[in-house]
Amino acid sequence: MHLSATGDATATAGGLANTGYIAALTLQQRGTQEPAPWPHQVGVIPPATRSFLHRAEADLLRTKVDGGGTAVLTQLLTGMGGVGKTQLAADYARTAWDDTSTVGGLDVLVWTTASSRQAVVTGYAQAGVELCRADPNDAETAARAFLAWLTPKATARTCRWLIVLDDVADPADLIGLWPPTSPHGRTLITTRRRDAALIGPGRHTVEVGLFTEGEALTYLATCLTGHGHDEPVEQLTALAADLGYLPLALSQAAAYLLDSGETVADYRHLLADRARPLADSTPEALPDDQALPLTAAWSLSIDRADTLRPAGLARPMLRLTSLLDANGIPEAVLTSGPVLAHLTMHRARLAPDAKADPVSPRDAVHALRALHRLSLIDHTPFTPHQAVRVHQLIQRTTRDTLAPHQHGQAAHTAADALISAWPAVERDTDLSQALRANAQALTACAQDVLYRPNAHALLYRTGTSLGDAGQVAAARDHFQHLADTCTLHLGPDHPDTVATLGNLARWRGEAGEAAAAAGAFAQLLERAMRVLGRDHPDTLTTRRYLAFWRGEAGDAAGAVAGLAELLPDQLRILGPDHRDTLTTRHNLARWQGRAGEAATAAVGLAELLPDQLRILGPDHPDTLTTRGYLAFWQGKAGDAAGAVAGLAELLPDQLRILGPDHPDTLVTRGNLAQWRGRAGDAATAAADLAELLEHKERVLGPDHPHTLATRQMLTHWRDQAAPRGAAVAAKAGKCSGSCSVTPATGPNSTHQKPV
Repeated sequence: MHLSATGDATATAGGLANTGYIAALTLQQRGTQEPAPWPHQVGVIPPATRSFLHRAEADLLRTKVDGGGTAVLTQLLTGMGGVGKTQLAADYARTAWDDTSTVGGLDVLVWTTASSRQAVVTGYAQAGVELCRADPNDAETAARAFLAWLTPKATARTCRWLIVLDDVADPADLIGLWPPTSPHGRTLITTRRRDAALIGPGRHTVEVGLFTEGEALTYLATCLTGHGHDEPVEQLTALAADLGYLPLALSQAAAYLLDSGETVADYRHLLADRARPLADSTPEALPDDQALPLTAAWSLSIDRADTLRPAGLARPMLRLTSLLDANGIPEAVLTSGPVLAHLTMHRARLAPDAKADPVSPRDAVHALRALHRLSLIDHTPFTPHQAVRVHQLIQRTTRDTLAPHQHGQAAHTAADALISAWPAVERDTDLSQALRANAQALTACAQDVLYRPNAHALLYRTGTSLGDAGQVAAARDHFQHLADTCTLHLGPDHPDTVATLGNLARWRGEAGEAAAAAGAFAQLLERAMRVLGRDHPDTLTTRRYLAFWRGEAGDAAGAVAGLAELLPDQLRILGPDHRDTLTTRHNLARWQGRAGEAATAAVGLAELLPDQLRILGPDHPDTLTTRGYLAFWQGKAGDAAGAVAGLAELLPDQLRILGPDHPDTLVTRGNLAQWRGRAGDAATAAADLAELLEHKERVLGPDHPHTLATRQMLTHWRDQAAPRGAAVAAKAGKCSGSCSVTPATGPNSTHQKPV
């Protein structure tokens, strides 16, 4: 009833009251609306994409019972934005709706967008109005009426229904709105969330991942073939990899190619150009009724993750992960001191007038969990070396949002975090490999940022780690690139450039170019004398390396002379307890032995060892190396049994401190086997070398020089262990030249960046 042109009045019991003249009175009564007949659909199922692929997840959706035999009434499709959850749900709903069989057909299908609680209520209310005569003017009541109508009743007609809640943004939005349990009903939910609140009895989770390589290739070929894009399979395969096999990215890339007429090769060049934002590779008109371009696909998820506890930390954490290895970031990196300080700074910016509590490692892990819950990262804490994985396009999109100063700050934080997490002794080869992969990923996307204001220590640590792991050629190539880049950014006479050239020369020598290394150090010494001065520590280090590589190039006497001349200067400038001074004493003894004075070398190392034990400690790598060399030169001086005893005592300490895969541990095992053979136990030597060869093939590879040397030594001692070989060896009283013992590389500390 509507009154116009009158005053306020109150009436009861259906009466009418007014306080003035009534100009018009209109009475309108809504007629009773009959429920819609079955089958009935509420809401619109999204149309199928033009190149929809049947995927394994579609078969999982049709699972009737779980692994325990319990009926599956609710399916949850979870996964990151862009993997195709909605299309899989639409295909499932469309197939179920088109099934006209008595057993499998549907009576009622409701499809509603569930991006907010209000959206869910609105969808339910519409179903309530159409199916059970609910009041359209009261959405909450209508929604509850619909849920009550779905609840099975003994006397009611059986209704086979399917409810699809697409894109649930928050589990809290479904409190009180979950469809009831019914043997005749099914619920399908798509969501990016992975909260425990979504898990429950009768609910089956289907993780929707990326396309496989084959699926991605099929999709691109289907979209492009016949439209002027008969591209080589190799290019399509490479494009799929560039886009990380993400269905949404592949769809929009195909649309861009069709609209622009560019080749796949041109498009890949566009993607690879880090100076251009990812938005430049998105088509102006999106295909398949898509609402958002790729670059905006995750923005709402990031916003929501940043509101989860600890509030405000998810976004800066995602920025850090966007600069590291997409295939696995160690959790120790993202909970390190530099990262905690970085996050604390962001927390302080959120409340500039209040004192911000320091971010704890627990807070950092919770920030990772917030990102995981929104499917922005995969966080698996039980695989600590690869605890965090991020899709490469989420990384790219995140980096595109950073202002230059934010990018630089995040890059330096990530570099500091890697250095902080990098152990001084790399006994865990898997961790070392993960750290190197992350350092290389950071270097690739940080470009010149890590050279401002100086070359970051991470650049040196990465190369040294490669060399220490036995990848000497890779270390050489790394420092060659670093030297070229330092020269470009910092100039040829900058201390960092000089230090890098020293590293390059060293690893050239380690890679088998001893004469070239000696020549490079000779040139570097002239530059160091001019740029740094005669008494600079790096100048002294260069002199030590020059002497060392002269010896390796065949001039043992020259090495002895150079080191003997260097030692007094180091004692004067650095002092007797400086590590570089101890290193020179070690190298001097080594080259004295190489020059034919084995007993002198053994005496020098025996005098050095107590000083290293006092200054560096028994577990320091240099102390362990001296023990190995002392045993070696004792053997060379005629005490093979003493060499065996010293190496046998050293090996357990190296296994404990350095780990079984460390190059020095492997060398000690080889030396111990060799000296056992030379002490008369050829059979044990052969058995030990057989085990060592298998280990080296796994760690270093079958073609590594150290592996090849071990194979040669194994052949020799197997021959010696044979009856005829043993007799020949006993008669000769010595081994042939092929069984020469090679000790571990001396403690040649790399040319570290000046501090």
